[in-house]
Amino acid sequence: MFREIKNRFLRYTVILIYFVIIFFCAIEINFLGLFGYSPDMHDIRNPVLSIASEVYYSDGKLIGRYYKENRSPVDFKSISPNLINALVATEDVRFYKHGGVDFYSFFTSMLSTAKGDKRGASTITQQLAKNLFETRKRKSQGVARHIPILRTIVFKCKEWLTAYKIEHVYSKQEILTLYFNTVPFGNNTFGIKAASLKYFNKTPDKVTPDQAALLIGMLKATSTYNPIKNPDKSLDRRNTVLGQMQKYNYITRAEYESDTKEPLNLDLSYVEDESQGDSYLRSAVAKWLDKWCKENNYDLYTDGLKIYTTIDSRLQQYAEEAVTEKMKMLQRRFYDLWGSRIPWRDLDGNIIPDFVSKSEQRLPIYRSVQLKFHGDTNQIKKFFEVKHKMKVFSWKGDRDTLFSTEDSIKYYARILNTGMMTIRPSTGEIKVWVGGIDNRYFKYDHVFQAKRQAGSTFKPFAYVTAIDNGFTPCDKFTDKPVSISFMDNGKPEVWAPQNADFHFSYMDMSLRWAMGKSVNSITAQLTEKVGWDKIVDYAHKCGIESPLKSVPSVSLGTNDVSVYEMTRAYSTFLNRGNRIDPILVSKVIDQDGDVVAEFKPKDTKVLSDETAWLMLYMFRGGMEEPGGTSQALWEYPGLWKKDNQIGGKTGTSSKYVDGWYMGITKDLVTGVWVGCDDRSVHFTSSETGEGSHTALPIFARFMEKVYADPKSGYTYGLFPKPWTKITKEYNCPSPRIDTDSTTVDTVNLAPVDTSSLPKSKVEENPDNTPPQAQDR
Repeated sequence: MFREIKNRFLRYTVILIYFVIIFFCAIEINFLGLFGYSPDMHDIRNPVLSIASEVYYSDGKLIGRYYKENRSPVDFKSISPNLINALVATEDVRFYKHGGVDFYSFFTSMLSTAKGDKRGASTITQQLAKNLFETRKRKSQGVARHIPILRTIVFKCKEWLTAYKIEHVYSKQEILTLYFNTVPFGNNTFGIKAASLKYFNKTPDKVTPDQAALLIGMLKATSTYNPIKNPDKSLDRRNTVLGQMQKYNYITRAEYESDTKEPLNLDLSYVEDESQGDSYLRSAVAKWLDKWCKENNYDLYTDGLKIYTTIDSRLQQYAEEAVTEKMKMLQRRFYDLWGSRIPWRDLDGNIIPDFVSKSEQRLPIYRSVQLKFHGDTNQIKKFFEVKHKMKVFSWKGDRDTLFSTEDSIKYYARILNTGMMTIRPSTGEIKVWVGGIDNRYFKYDHVFQAKRQAGSTFKPFAYVTAIDNGFTPCDKFTDKPVSISFMDNGKPEVWAPQNADFHFSYMDMSLRWAMGKSVNSITAQLTEKVGWDKIVDYAHKCGIESPLKSVPSVSLGTNDVSVYEMTRAYSTFLNRGNRIDPILVSKVIDQDGDVVAEFKPKDTKVLSDETAWLMLYMFRGGMEEPGGTSQALWEYPGLWKKDNQIGGKTGTSSKYVDGWYMGITKDLVTGVWVGCDDRSVHFTSSETGEGSHTALPIFARFMEKVYADPKSGYTYGLFPKPWTKITKEYNCPSPRIDTDSTTVDTVNLAPVDTSSLPKSKVEENPDNTPPQAQDR
């Protein structure tokens, strides 16, 4: 039919147009699945921004949702003309003249690119098509995505088609409104309202020209031009946008010159009121699924998944209640201890004079402020002394106050925080995850992210090394001074640890007694016998993943580890010597109701059945041996019914900076950490700050609540019987130690009656080791 056209140029032009039409039609109908999905008119009239994924407890109760659109939609009249002018001047100056695709700009951009000046030509409507319908996402692609040049052509043609449809359905004002409500600003911030509140603490209708220019400038590359991370680049980009606004007469020359001299003027005091107590858990699940989502091309925030966790809703509730109850009490104790005195102190107890200024320098906004005042420290100091209205955390509820940045730093430095995790070792399932006291104000997860010195909770790794290498729980060592010579980075060193009370009894003690009483001198002797390198190896075998410095003091917990690692490693003992890779998610279901993933725990045999069982017997020593450091648990009668058994280990780092408790029942292993986020702020005595007085009460109250609920599924009971024949001697009762009110210890050689153990208190002192670690 084309041969009837005699003019060759006209004939080829008609053929080209014909095949272009055929090509566009093929894209529109996704011919043979080559081109992927394209939105139809129904989709255009009823746009779905994204589908939230939902996360559930193991019993099916909803925890929360993941959604990408961290936005509050606004209507057109709530958008400042400054924003509209900045957008049009920068992204699409012919916006009001085209019907969705600007071919003039398209061809001029091609010409500019050919000359080496690469610039985009997508209209605002095309960008809306891409944002709203994700025309470049893999699920919108067909087989053509495997052909690079063709893939780009299909992307662009699909955006053109979608843009024409949008212009057919919506007015220019409606297109702008949709655009501003869907455009991404990075860091999970979508829509102009969320962005203007985040960066300037004001609604979109109040935005000034320079602020509008900054926000619109971010759209070119939200990470590169992020004003918090890259204030210099953000400032340059803002001024470029202001230049465009002046060029197209949206602002005057005088306004341009004035606005370009302005600093960024960020106001980051806005706090989103959308997080709840389970936000730590939602964040943990998102992190846990991150690799799986990438490998399987799922977006947690848009694909409408249903995620079932292993978290038990009852146990999670009881853990949060126990944390709230005990942390309130601990915070009052901390305030009473310090009163109006300044608590940030160095190792010698002296006030740290630059504590506040150093804290200011770690703030995300500091670089912007430094740039604003050209490094003038006096001006910077004045800026951080300006008071603002803000809400702050308190145990009596959110508190409205007038605080400067310095006030806020000083206030929050005094707040104690916590991390708590529970695992059921037999299934490898994580049952409790409490990342802190309030996710709205403290984003840092103290279960997985935070790593702190473990103190004496690390001692069991020395004892398991010994038990697995020929020693028995009944082997005896003398509580006496010890010094160990070693090489540290090529330098000769001597380590001579003190006991917690600076006292050596010179008594012979079994290993079980020594671990139960947390005797530093015997732990040090054992470390020398088995070797600190081997202790590091066993800690890693049991589940500690953090790097550990191999020095003699390693067994007293001088290295930083997380609550997650410690709970996982202790689970190895209750799981018959099998190290587990705990699971937080059991299964994931897609929008169609199909199970797309199921997760099972992996375990690796790292200890013999005998060694694992003997360690459980050793952990019971904290309750049963004279002076056992877990005996504060006797104060909780709800724990001691039906011959119930509990084992565990306290831990306190140097200067009472960190308080730990690791608790073991017949079914569960729980780890608890308590302390301030800054290590220079802490308790000052064993009576106030040791692990048995900070972390242990949280564990105790938690388990009381669990046992009191018959529907929890967890009951009182004895520890498991030996899983194999025990060949090593372990039944060696320690002598009863009777202590009068004087300083003289007396010894009664009668075996200990564990049913009537006294509620003894064991004094601790953190100043026992140069490498910053102590007993319990």
